[in-house]
Amino acid sequence: MAGGNAIRGSRVGAGPMGEAERGEVAPRVHISFWCSNGHETRPSFSQEPGLVIPEQWDCPRCGFPAGRDQDNPPAPVKVEPYKTHLAYVKERRSDVDGEAILDEALGSLRDRGLIQ
Repeated sequence: MAGGNAIRGSRVGAGPMGEAERGEVAPRVHISFWCSNGHETRPSFSQEPGLVIPEQWDCPRCGFPAGRDQDNPPAPVKVEPYKTHLAYVKERRSDVDGEAILDEALGSLRDRGLIQ
């Protein structure tokens, strides 16, 4: 048996949780969204006047975008493969440009006596 002055089975904020304590719940509407894998998501939105319901919602099961039209869900986002710094450099420079830059850098190092 543990000692101390702790009150067992209790935590901060514990107690009866009813609408009398929290206030009334705002009216809600559930909207269906479908992803390209056929998953249905039904988040709830408040029915406040002027509230804009989004056209797309992220599917919690697969992460693809989901739309409100079940027959035409949005296409999955195309994921580009990770590119290294060298890959980006090779996109901007040709092999001839690379050789010229390398020769210039090596010449500078030779002039300073850092390499032979």
